[in-house]
Amino acid sequence: MEVDILLSWSGGKDSALALQELVRARQYTVRALLTTVTEEFDRISMHGVRRSLLSAQASSLGLPVEEVWIPKNSSNEIYETRMREVLTRYKDRGVERVAFGDIFLQDIRSYREERLAQIGMRGVFPLWERNTSRLAREFVDSGFRAVVCCVDPRRLPGEFCGREYDLAFLESIPASVDPCGENGEFHTFVYAGPIFSNEIPILKGEVVLRDGFYFADVVPRV
Repeated sequence: MEVDILLSWSGGKDSALALQELVRARQYTVRALLTTVTEEFDRISMHGVRRSLLSAQASSLGLPVEEVWIPKNSSNEIYETRMREVLTRYKDRGVERVAFGDIFLQDIRSYREERLAQIGMRGVFPLWERNTSRLAREFVDSGFRAVVCCVDPRRLPGEFCGREYDLAFLESIPASVDPCGENGEFHTFVYAGPIFSNEIPILKGEVVLRDGFYFADVVPRV
């Protein structure tokens, strides 16, 4: 019998790979994509991707989205309170697990597990301790397509923002940068791949520097 689960979904490559692993395992039924959205921007938090593109992803995946709304510069207390409210609602419906695309940051995993345990839920980490170089190439070789939508210029030059996440990108990033951006060097938006029923048509818009990060405005192509 498959177990109901939520998937923490940023719209990026690690989320997509985690979903692919959950599908392959045939142990889980994904009930919803759990996404944090910033109120003032109407965009996916940290990644800066428009909600319309989040909806397009969900439609192509055939899954509903559960949005957790937080204010700009949200305190950790506000984030945790609003996340707990949503998770508790699903826990009351019998969903007791949440999956994440984390790969090797133990402090992040421990934080998630501690917060989930407080409400009687458990974390699932389908990519845990995978080699990130191999994982990045597997993503590309599997037919996934993504664009780099956010870059931390303290770790990666801003000119990488807006580029396609492909072999050329992986071969050109500095050796100090994790190929999956696991240390927060960059974030991506996935617009095609084997788990999607159709490619999401996009245009790569303006790149801006905001709050110390470079963001590429990924725009729906109509």
